Amino acid sequence: MMYDQNRARQPADHTRGRTERRTPGPEPLLPSDEQDKIVQRLRHALNTFADSPLDALEEAESAYDEATAQLVNALAERRRLLRAGWQDQDRETHLEELRLALRQYREITQRLLHI
Repeated sequence: MMYDQNRARQPADHTRGRTERRTPGPEPLLPSDEQDKIVQRLRHALNTFADSPLDALEEAESAYDEATAQLVNALAERRRLLRAGWQDQDRETHLEELRLALRQYREITQRLLHI
């Protein structure tokens, strides 16, 4: 009976004694420092709206334009790298590399569709 009481007090951790392995999440499309700069500009626009609405809107539009331009560039670079990785591969010998490229295309396309 005492064993059950002690065990009940312990957290339910099935990985105890083992190193927890997590699958890495998708790589961000934009570096975090670039994201931070755009978010800062957008916050500035929101904070100055009461005093200068038109200037705030122009700042927000500029932040939006910067974000979209950086995303387009990042997506083009990601596509270039993916294509370079599979385009010249021998299709029979490197089936696993092709499968990985397909998985990466699927992931990025799904992420785009959920924006």
